[in-house]
Amino acid sequence: MTHIPQTKIPATYMRGGTSKGVFFRLGDLPERCRQPGPARDKLLMRVIGSPDPYAAHIDGMGGATSSTSKCVMLSKSTQPDHDVDYLYGQVSIDKAFVDWSGNCGNLSTAAGAFAIHAGLMDPARVPRDGICTVRIWQANIKKTIIAHVPVTNGQVQETGDFELDGVTFPAAEIVLEFLDPSDDGDEGGSMFPTGALVDDLDVPGIGTLKATMITAGIPTVFVNADEIGFTGTELREAINTKPELLARCEAIRVAGALRMGLIKTPEEAAQRQHTPKIAFVSPPKDYVASSGKAIHAGDIDLNVRALSMGKLHHAMMGTCAVAIATAAAVPGTLVNLAAGGGAREAVRFGHPSGTLRVGAAAEQVDGQWIVKKAIMSRSARVLMEGWVRVPGDAF
Repeated sequence: MTHIPQTKIPATYMRGGTSKGVFFRLGDLPERCRQPGPARDKLLMRVIGSPDPYAAHIDGMGGATSSTSKCVMLSKSTQPDHDVDYLYGQVSIDKAFVDWSGNCGNLSTAAGAFAIHAGLMDPARVPRDGICTVRIWQANIKKTIIAHVPVTNGQVQETGDFELDGVTFPAAEIVLEFLDPSDDGDEGGSMFPTGALVDDLDVPGIGTLKATMITAGIPTVFVNADEIGFTGTELREAINTKPELLARCEAIRVAGALRMGLIKTPEEAAQRQHTPKIAFVSPPKDYVASSGKAIHAGDIDLNVRALSMGKLHHAMMGTCAVAIATAAAVPGTLVNLAAGGGAREAVRFGHPSGTLRVGAAAEQVDGQWIVKKAIMSRSARVLMEGWVRVPGDAF
């Protein structure tokens, strides 16, 4: 009986922020997978182990959550004044598709570190000791991200004492700057696509909700927790084990996607699970994080919970954190009001795993709100490197 052997591809398994994924140098992929198309999608799905009706990813590198079903490709940049081009694919767990519609803010941290690890940086730009400034072109959303990566003896410093809620062990701090997150580029409009800071969003089967819809970091629909029957302090188990609550959140996400012009029909949302995100906000309240750590209302500005790929996220997506920072900086949005209103350039918000501080400064130009930069700190490290193997007939 004849069989097709496995294909061996150089790869690196990395954690970035509260996510992890399989990283490739674009030039290491099989030639037919170096361009967008079905072959590349099939390859990445097989690497991760999708689609998996068991939702376990036993036969792949994925972890059966939205935070661990990710692939990244990097190459030397084709853009002026950038070091690397970074392309991100969010692999569906139980369906046969890869969503290319947005970025992963957490893995943006690892993209900066991987650029150095993989030899994609100009050696002259990598100090022997100090901070390496990696200029990243995020190809999915056509944005610039600056990663400030610590370097020791010419190599990425991965160990350190920076602690990030949602990550078990400390590591070295990497500061990320998301430039012009409020400029939606190709979309041709403001960061508030409806033109309003707060809209009345009609959701079939639920009613009319107040909503802030924003395209900073990643398209996000913010609603008030109490309007949809939540407290704002929920942990994953309180929502992810209840299909009716997940369906309610998905209905809001679909209505928001339609209102933002991201899809034309509700059916399109099934193939666009990565964007927009749906998040709910509430004023600061005491709660106990998933680690058992007590979070006190006096230590945070607001609570935020967000869903990714149909499930409540265990911490907070990096791109959604950019949206939170941006919306909090604009007086009158639901995020800003939950944090107490008024002008602010930074907020510390509570999420299921703990807290996170993010910053952004907003200003009005010709009647439009803009944010030139959003900043947050994350960490990253290599978990394993070598080759990933996939059946040769899988792509």
